[in-house]
Amino acid sequence: MTSIQWIQLILALSLLVVIHELGHFTFARLFKVRVEKFYMFFNWKISLFRAKKFDGKWHVKFFAANDDEEWDQHPEQTEWGIGWIPFGGYCSIAGMVDETKGADDIPSEPQPWEYRSKKAWQRLLIILGGILVNFIAALLMYGAILHHWGTASLPLSSVDKGLYFSPLMEQEGFRQQDRIIAIDGVEPESLNDIVQALIIDGKRNVTVLRAGETIPLLMSEDLGTRYLAIVNEHDKKERAHAHMDNTYQKRQYTLLFYYIPFVIDSVVTNNAAYFGGMQKGDSVVSINGEPTPCTVMVQNALAEHPCDSITVGYYRASEYGEARLFIGDHGKMGVIMKPVTAYYDLVVKEYGLFEAIPAGIRYGWSILESYVRQFRLVFTKEGAESIGGFGAIGNMFPKLWDWYTFWTMTAFLSLILAFMNFLPIPALDGGYVLLLIIEMLTGKQLPDKWLERINTVGFWLLIALLIYANGNDIFKAFF
Repeated sequence: MTSIQWIQLILALSLLVVIHELGHFTFARLFKVRVEKFYMFFNWKISLFRAKKFDGKWHVKFFAANDDEEWDQHPEQTEWGIGWIPFGGYCSIAGMVDETKGADDIPSEPQPWEYRSKKAWQRLLIILGGILVNFIAALLMYGAILHHWGTASLPLSSVDKGLYFSPLMEQEGFRQQDRIIAIDGVEPESLNDIVQALIIDGKRNVTVLRAGETIPLLMSEDLGTRYLAIVNEHDKKERAHAHMDNTYQKRQYTLLFYYIPFVIDSVVTNNAAYFGGMQKGDSVVSINGEPTPCTVMVQNALAEHPCDSITVGYYRASEYGEARLFIGDHGKMGVIMKPVTAYYDLVVKEYGLFEAIPAGIRYGWSILESYVRQFRLVFTKEGAESIGGFGAIGNMFPKLWDWYTFWTMTAFLSLILAFMNFLPIPALDGGYVLLLIIEMLTGKQLPDKWLERINTVGFWLLIALLIYANGNDIFKAFF
């Protein structure tokens, strides 16, 4: 990860954690529950910044120890602060057994300003506040993105040259330049719709248009897991290339793409194509004699020849020619090819403020639905291997700052944070929700000691998951 990616990751997570904890804070104060501390980042032993209002004025400290007898004499006021461990944060609510305190830290007699003194439905809303605010924030971010940038899409109905299909898809019966016209009777509108339906949703009945003939295809039941296995293997190879050359840009595995020719739009000075005499407008049609009629085939062929001399066949003004090029570790010729927009017109849509809000809600909901559906793949062997931690999340951000991608990723992470916290896992909000629902059904509140034990088990489960996820990142970084 680059420093720019780390900055984007920390900024996004910090923003989302603050938003999440503000949800808990808002509902706690709504029901007149004291909030003892509100911190961005964790502040073990010391805090970078501490602030608390008492005796009619604000008191502020920098790089200070957390213990302060004078401040502790004013428990009715919230202490605001910034810790020094730059991930996460917390909102310490009076009378609540959580990650900040155990049962022994709470006085034996419940007080009216404590969480435990409130009705079950009020405590439920306090817990759900963080999830709710993260979900709403994501929808608002998506709405703002649509309002500011709009959308540009390429409907599959206009892609008359058909699609490129990976070897995996060819095993399923697809042929190059097939057009997918229906999946389980529904016409897909984009490439993402195809991936969603076949890989994530596991739909199997596909209808393609091939040379004017309509042909039905039946997908394998294990297509999704086979795809993940191939992606994992592809990533291993890409990491090996990256270890050899720090400037190497890892390629994503391409399941399917638009079937368009590899036509050079510009040649990068002092690179392989430049020294080989290739020019703007050249259309690459073969690598070492193997036909490469579309862009992805050219890219895949080049990636197979790092640090190797290759023969590139191309057409220039209808005349066939060949160039001998030396490809370095990066597996590229050093050219910029013509984009998809050179062959197809995008459908551009702009959104006014009152259009963007409902459109953002619909889009955010569809993203959440897609994530929930693909969550089932996590419980497969291939899915478990693809789990990543902070490094994997950080690599989803661009290496150069881009506000559109930053806000899109932040909105996505906000949805994920809401969903993950809703899972009924002890120590997460969903664990509290489950216990509160049981209490509301039985009329009996779980003793604080039992709640502490459940939280401890959940805490270590989460620690184990974090170690596994980030351990995967570390292993992938070095092996």
